[in-house]
This record gives sequence, structure tokens and C-alpha cells, in this order.
Amino acid sequence: MLHIFNKRLPSQTTEEIRQNLVTGNNNVSKNGLTKSFWGLWQRFFGKTIDGGSRTEEEAKVYSWLYALAQSGKDLVYEYVQSTERGLSFREAERRLKETGPNIPIHTKFPRWWHLLWNALFHPFHIILIVLSVLSYITSDEPNGCIMLVLVFISVSLRFYQEYSSSKAAMKLSEFLSFPVKVQRCAGRTVQTELVVQVDQKNVVPGDIIIFEPGDLFPGDVRLLTSKNLVVSQSSLTGEFGATEKTADIREDSSTPLLDLKNICFMGTTVVSGIGTGLVVSTGSKTYMSTIFSTTGKLKQPDGFERGEPSESILFGMSVASALTPQMLPLIINTSLAKGALAMARDRCIVKSLRAIRDMGSMDIICIDKTGTLTKNTAIMINYFDSWGLQKEKVLRLAFLNAFFKTQQRYPLDDAIMAHVYTSGFRFQPSEWSKVDEIPFDFTRRRISVILETRMTENCVSNYFTDRIVITKGALEEVIKVCSFIEHVDSGDTLAFSTEAYQRILNMAEELSSQGLRLLAVAVKRLQMITDSRSMVYDEHIESDMVFLGLITFFDPPKDSAKQALWNLAEKGVKAKVLTGDALSLAIRVCKEVGIRTTHVTTGPELELLDNDSFHENVKRATVLAKLTPTQKLRVVQSLQTGGNHIVGFLGDGVNDSLALDAANVGISVDSGASIAKESSDIILLEKDLNVLVAGVEQGRLTFGNTMKYVRISVIANLGSIVSILIATIFFGFEPLTPNQLLVQSFLYSLGQIVIPWDNIEDDYVKIPQRWSLRGLTMFTLWNGPVCSICDLVALLFLWFYYKKKSSVANNFIHSALFVEGLLMQTLIIHLIRTDKIPFIQEVASWPVICSTVLISAVGIAIPYTPLGTVLGLVSLPLSYFGFLVVLFLGYFIFGQIVKRAYIMVYEKWL
Repeated sequence: MLHIFNKRLPSQTTEEIRQNLVTGNNNVSKNGLTKSFWGLWQRFFGKTIDGGSRTEEEAKVYSWLYALAQSGKDLVYEYVQSTERGLSFREAERRLKETGPNIPIHTKFPRWWHLLWNALFHPFHIILIVLSVLSYITSDEPNGCIMLVLVFISVSLRFYQEYSSSKAAMKLSEFLSFPVKVQRCAGRTVQTELVVQVDQKNVVPGDIIIFEPGDLFPGDVRLLTSKNLVVSQSSLTGEFGATEKTADIREDSSTPLLDLKNICFMGTTVVSGIGTGLVVSTGSKTYMSTIFSTTGKLKQPDGFERGEPSESILFGMSVASALTPQMLPLIINTSLAKGALAMARDRCIVKSLRAIRDMGSMDIICIDKTGTLTKNTAIMINYFDSWGLQKEKVLRLAFLNAFFKTQQRYPLDDAIMAHVYTSGFRFQPSEWSKVDEIPFDFTRRRISVILETRMTENCVSNYFTDRIVITKGALEEVIKVCSFIEHVDSGDTLAFSTEAYQRILNMAEELSSQGLRLLAVAVKRLQMITDSRSMVYDEHIESDMVFLGLITFFDPPKDSAKQALWNLAEKGVKAKVLTGDALSLAIRVCKEVGIRTTHVTTGPELELLDNDSFHENVKRATVLAKLTPTQKLRVVQSLQTGGNHIVGFLGDGVNDSLALDAANVGISVDSGASIAKESSDIILLEKDLNVLVAGVEQGRLTFGNTMKYVRISVIANLGSIVSILIATIFFGFEPLTPNQLLVQSFLYSLGQIVIPWDNIEDDYVKIPQRWSLRGLTMFTLWNGPVCSICDLVALLFLWFYYKKKSSVANNFIHSALFVEGLLMQTLIIHLIRTDKIPFIQEVASWPVICSTVLISAVGIAIPYTPLGTVLGLVSLPLSYFGFLVVLFLGYFIFGQIVKRAYIMVYEKWL
């Protein structure tokens, strides 16, 4: 083994390997600023990253993981400087200080200087800086100074918004809980092994973790023990499916990295099985972090014309800048961040801001029955044998199965144990010892424990001598492995007949129709082996079993579920129930909470359909029962592609992770499985459908305000540019200078920052909202000419009424059009934001009103200030402001007529 390892790393000692590959070095942080400058150079000059070779960090990670995969466990402990008992608490604390929090690169929040750097080098700011430099070169220092002031204000605003949003996201992320079971050792004289739960961020190299189905690996892990371990690596490969892993193997260098059987990677998920592993890499030293360190980091810049400085080029650049809705990223991010904080007050954690917008468009919500429609507080009701009679043996074996299982516990296990203890049964589990366990997974849907008794043969009944396997799980899956059944009177073992099979199914159907959940119980006697601990069991152990009976449970519906579903339906969101439970049970619960059950189907029925029939059945069905995780995924994808729906999915189990990841809006709960929370976009701290109602309203509020800005900006900017081009072509002069146009655009954009705080009409949030490019085009074609006509009327009035022909007249016209254009763009917000009559039937929020008054006042005052003199503006007579009152009154009347005509044709406004 040493020979193999040294062959790969000939000149490194164990300590050097550990220092280089575990702790790494600090060059990255020291060279961070250099990399930022290099990244900026690549951004503006088009240099791309060479994807054909590995980076130095990747090479280290590959070499480290291959070395561990080829090494024995003893050598692995030595490399990571750990022991089979785990790290001490003091050593773990020291390593945490040394390596830092266990946070992957892609989840780290940017530092403030990175935000400032990105805010400064924005294409809009680059235009202003270039114009400023050209102004200084041509000895036009005042204009150059003005543009630099604009850059300073714009950068300050963007930095403040993004820094505030980043702080809010960091604050929200603190709510997320990702506990990991870690084995630590304590004691000075005698070392004692302890299993404790620590947050993922506090896991360090050298920790021994204990995992079970649903857990996420907190770092790159070398397996120490494993049993029936199956891991999903879809977070790394993008492919659905699972990979078998095992600790008892040594790999070689020819095996692809992701195919290493004894290595599990950070971010991958345990699908089934249990085991322990040694954490060998955390944070930025993991394989997952090397992926994110080289992807998605460089964005292609917006190009702009380069050439000889001339007035026409400056004017063209200014026009292009004014036409572009520069504040769109800021408006969207502000709206989404505001929505995230509002949902946080409703005890929701928004991991993806995009999900808020999608919730506004969501028209179908797929929900699991358990814990969503019901209270998820299982109460055991009764127990029956295969003949429908109460038999204590059924309860006793179900209790022993629940008592001795060690993997993730479920509410049904707790309900069985609570029923036994509170009913006075004394099944004495101390008389049994556990030999082995076959863990639960979502393919088999059952769990088996292998027990042996310490009692003598004369003191036990038929099935309690020697060694037995007790299986508990879904009825259909338990029956598959049963070949025998007990006689109703004598208890003798009989062959499992067709009549018995049908009798059990009929009994189960009747119990499920009463709203009860079922678990089946089976048993099998095993041959005793002298060395009891050396016996290894496989899947064949669950065969030829004796079916014993059923355990029934009741999960009462939530009182709030019916009203919440009604509220969602009023807002155009249809609910579909996707569950793995029996159809009859799902129907009973759905009827109680008001979900129609006219069209229902099951997973086995869907498997028999072709694609077209599958899409049609999924579209019509409101209840889909007995679904596997893959079938849940197919249902969500069918609704998205076949029905063109925006789909939300609410789930909290491992079996929901595929559907959560595929849904437009994945919603989980804080108490859900780790993989479910990792796959979701929104995490509810309370599993309550009423929170979703508030989320839908917030999503539509965010979407509506974003659409307001997009439509207002496109119409105002396009109308202004059309007016300027017409004036330039037919009147032979530029209505506004480049500086005036940029200042006007900046003030107008500044006033739009408050749009995320505007009101949304009640009718708007009642239906799902979707983005439509065609709708935006038609909206612009109808409303854009209104602005252009008013601008041209103002120009004609100035040209023919004042009849000035000197250079002073040009300054006067520039000043008049500067004020008129700014007031027009500011007031257009009130016309477009509502389908009603502005200021009469509908009034904007107070932040919008204040912004309108402030920006208008500033625009009117600028010609009378030293800034106006620098811009070439002159004072305006009162008669002109009287004309503006008449002009804007006509604008609102004409715009309202066009609005009503548009609504009559398209039956909607925004």
C-alpha cells in the first residue's frame, strides 16, 4: 500500500501530504485582489478559461482523494491525523479555527469590497467614466465633473442595495439548520466515545460522522463502515439515479473519481443504508468546491462602440444609455429582497430569490398528504391478524421491530411504542438482542431487524426460539416476501393462498377507507449459527416469510387545511395531492379538506400508460396515490411540459427530493430531511398551507411591481428616444445634449427605485401572473406613441410660439424639453401602474408619491441652479409651466382613452 501511494506522490511525507492537501495554504486569500484584477481584464477583453486542464486546486483534491481511496483505514487515520474514536472536542475546536467554517465556495457571501468593485465596473458606469475622460481631454472639465458625480451616486446606490441584500440573505441563512451526527471522544484518563450533533459549518477534517437515509455528506468522506449503502450523486453529475458505495474496498487509479466506491462527496445524499465515515476535506478543499470555483464566475460584458471621440458618437452612446432600462437589475433584486424579508416575517426562509417571482406565476401546487393536510401526529389505533382479529403477537413483533431499529426514526415507530407503554403491555425487549438490520429504503419500503433471544427453548413459543427476522412496512411490499400465513385458531403455518391474499387486501381496503394508515408485519425463523455475530445477511433474508397482520394508525386532518386550500383556489392555484399512501386513505383525507376526488389515479396505473395518456391522466387527476419518488418527478415534469404550468411542490421527505428539485418552486420544512431542504427553494419553519397563501400574494406583489417598472421604463424611454430622433431629423438639431440626456435619465431612474414599495390592486393578486414577450410588445406599441405625441406637441409649441432663432433659443428649448421630458417620465408611473383613473380611483403608495414630488421639484429647479448653468440650461418663464399643466392634463386624458381601449381588446392591463 505504501508502495502504491509513494508511487503517486514520491517526494512527500505523511505530514507534508496532510499540510498540503488537508489544511491547504493561504495563497488564495492573499492573491484575491490580483485575481479580481485578472478577472476584470478577462471580462473586458474576452479571455476565457481553459477548460481542458485542471487547476492547481483540482489537482490537489484529485490526488488527495485517490490516495485515500487506495489506502487502508489505518493509513487513512494517519493521513488525516485522527483516531478510530474520533477527535476530542478541544482538537475539533482547534481545527475549526485553523480551517475555518465548513462552507463551500458557492455558498459563501461576497465581501463588501467585492460588491463595491462589481458596482463600480458596471457597463453604465463605464460609459459615464469614458464620457468623463473624453470631456477632460477636450477641456470640458465641468461636464466631466458632473459625470463623475453621477458615477459616484449611482455606485453608492447600487453598493448600498446589494450590500443590504447580502446582509439580509446572510441573516436569513442563519435560520437554516443542518445537523450532523459526529463521533467525538472525551476524558483525560479514560477516553469515552460520544455521539453528538453539530452544525455542518462546524465539521472539520478528522471527524467521524454517522449517516442514515436522507442525510447529506458535510464534506468529502472516506467510508469506514457501510451497510447496504446507496448514494445519490445527482448534485454533482446532474443525472438522476443512485450509486452503491462500500467501505470494504481499495480502489486503484484507473477508477474515475466519481465512481470510487469508498469515497462519498460533499453535497451528495444517502438514499438508503447506514454507515460511518471519516471526513477528509471540508469547505473550499472539497471536490464540489473545485467545481464551483471555475464555473459561472465570469460573465460576458456588454459591448459598446469604440472609435474617435466626436459629438455624434457621444450622442449615440447617450441615446443608447437612455433607452436601456438600467435600473432593471436593481429594481428586480430590491423587489425580491423585499419579498424575502416579508416572507421571513411569516416564518419562511427564501433560499432562492427567483422562487418568489415564480410563486406569483404558480398555478398548480403539488402537496404531500402527510403533515400538510394532516397533523403528522400518528396515533396507533388497533392491530389485527390476517383474519381481522386482535392478536397480541402482531403488536409484540411490531414493537420489537420499532424498538431495535437504529436508522432514522419515523412517527409510526413512536406511535407503536407509545401505544405499548401507555396500554400496559410488557413485552420485555431486554430479553432480546439485536444481531443485524436491513435498513428501510424507498424501493423496498420495509425494514427488517434480526433478533435472537437469551431465553431457553422451553420458555418461548414457536417463533421466539433461536433467531428471527421481523419485517415491518407497506402492505404491498411485505406481502411480496411472504409465502406463509398463520391459521386463525391453531396458529399453524399454512401456505399463502389466493383466498388469503384477497381477504387481506379487502380488509386493508376497508380500513383505509376509514382514513387509517396501515403497516404490515411479518416474521421468519432463522437457523442458529455458533458465531452469532459473523452472520452476514442479504436481500434473500426477506423471503418465504410468515404474514402476521396489520397495525392501523390515524393522522387527523389539520383544521386550517380546508380554509387554506380554499384561499389558494380563489387565487387560481389548483392543488394536487401526490402521496405514497394507499388511494382509499388519500381520498378519505382529501374529502375532509375539500379536495375533489372525481379523478384519481395511482402510480401502478400510470406505469401502464403511454406518454399521451400519462399527460392526460396527470392533467385531470387531483389525487395521485402510491407514487414512487421517480413517479412524483414524472408528474411534476408532465405538468410543466405537457400542461405548460408553473408548478410548486411541497414535500419534506427523502422521497420528495427529486420532485422538489424539478419543480419551479420547491418548498420544504425545517423539520424535513436534509436532502429535501437542500433541494428546495423555500423552507417553511411551520408546515402550514396558510403560509403558502401569503407567499403567493407576496410573489404576485413582487412580480407586479417588476412588470410595472419594465413597462413604464420601456414606454418612457422608447417614447423619449423616438421624439429625440424625430426632432433631430426634421428640425436639424439635438433637443438635448448628451449631458442633459444622461442627467435626465439618471434622475428618472432614481425616482423609480421606490417602485418595489408600491401597492398592487386586489384584482391583480387573484390570478397567476405570467411573463409574456408578446404582451409587452403589444403594450409598448399601444402606449409608446402617447409619450412621443406629447413630446412632439411640446416641441412644436416651443418652436412656433416663442420663435427664437439665436443660440439662446437653443438653450431655452433644451431647458424646456429637459423639464418636460423629466416630468413626463416621472408622471407616467401613475398612469401605467393601474388600470383605473390615477389620483382619482387609485392612488399610489406614499413612497411613490414622495418620489414623484421630489424628482419633479429637482427637475424644475435645476435650470435655476449653478448645475443648470454647467449643463447649459436657462431659466423658464411661468407661461411655459402653464402650458405644461395643459399638456399633462391632455396626456392623462389621451392615455386613459388608450388604456380603456387596450383593456377592451386584451381584457387586462398589466
